[in-house]
Amino acid sequence: MSVADEVLARVTPGSDGLIPAVVQDAATGRVLTVAYMSRASLERTLAEGETWFWSRSREELWHKGATSGNTQTVRGILLDCDGDAIVVLVDPAGPACHTGAETCFTDTLAGQDVQPFAAVGRLVDVVARRAAEADPSSSYTARLIDKGIDTVCKKVGEEATEVVLAAKGDEHGQIVYESADLLYHLAVLWQATGVRLEEVAAELESRR
Repeated sequence: MSVADEVLARVTPGSDGLIPAVVQDAATGRVLTVAYMSRASLERTLAEGETWFWSRSREELWHKGATSGNTQTVRGILLDCDGDAIVVLVDPAGPACHTGAETCFTDTLAGQDVQPFAAVGRLVDVVARRAAEADPSSSYTARLIDKGIDTVCKKVGEEATEVVLAAKGDEHGQIVYESADLLYHLAVLWQATGVRLEEVAAELESRR
């Protein structure tokens, strides 16, 4: 029995033959969209490593990003206790929503959108774009990376010291401000050294 056969044997679709799939950013944990999978689309997702769904309106399989380029590389699939719903952890290559938004869930009905690590994921994405596309003369991020790892490391050290000094001075607001600076420069260091946020997240998870 193949891996796909083993997975499919554990899935219990609804009476319509479909299973709800919650798509979540593997790096930030942010929920991107909710779609439906048939056995065939789940099988293609497992085989190809990118998300495939079943369109209930068109009654056909559809490959996310086939026309837009906003594909989703699958990092993991979680099955719930009843086997009738799954979470698909992905690395998105672009917006998940047809409106062009990063996520389909942008309308807050109550409370607030509490997804603190989503901001870190967006920061990492912006740093990567600046490093690849920006002119060092007009982008601080590109300029830092262009100057080399010694300069980047020096900035991380300086910002870490600023956090420590703010903490020693018991300055709550300044600790928050300097921590944001430190996270930004750490994201630049990751970019300069080829470290992925997912690797850091996996290391943290391994220590839980």
